[in-house]
Amino acid sequence: MKKYEVLKKIADKGIVAVIRAESPDKAVRITEACLEGGVNSIEITFTVPSAHRLIEEMAKRFQGEDVLLGAGTVLDAETARIAILNGANYIVSPALDLDTVKLCNRYQVPCMPGAMTVREVIMAMEAGADIVKVFPGNAFGPQIIKAIKGPLPQASLMPTGGVDLSNAAEWLKAGSIALGAGGALTAGAKTGDYKKVTRTAKEFVGIINDFRGS
Repeated sequence: MKKYEVLKKIADKGIVAVIRAESPDKAVRITEACLEGGVNSIEITFTVPSAHRLIEEMAKRFQGEDVLLGAGTVLDAETARIAILNGANYIVSPALDLDTVKLCNRYQVPCMPGAMTVREVIMAMEAGADIVKVFPGNAFGPQIIKAIKGPLPQASLMPTGGVDLSNAAEWLKAGSIALGAGGALTAGAKTGDYKKVTRTAKEFVGIINDFRGS
């Protein structure tokens, strides 16, 4: 899939599911629940055991389907390259690592490094980041998006951390291109309630669609 196609799909859907789990099997079940709820941009974090193997298996499983599979918690270029080789459509990092952004641009794979301050956002954009992950979003709340976009209206920002059903519309109103939803989306999995994950996914999608008037 071409880089611009991946970015358009993420922006069009407006939400990325951040998957953290104690085992690959649990990560798969959470992914299935999110997909059933209409969230098709999936970020498998490298905190999941054998994440690279899981990404490889899922990339094969969902080949040809409308599923975007990304790698998250990518701390360096080496990990990014492993993820890309195993089928990751995009790379997400908690902070800005210049070598990681450089590698992603070399292979034309979307890169979303983390940032919080205006200076960090500018550095990420100048390095070639496609979307800047505002993290941790709960440090300031939705107002941080509006504050950053004041001097940087051209910035494509995706908050992660602190995004939930109660404030999703506020994040969008502030100017977020998409939302990164982790624990607030996948909480049901902690008790084995994957149907709750699906219901929550549907609610997120509904809020985004209502906000956009679709």
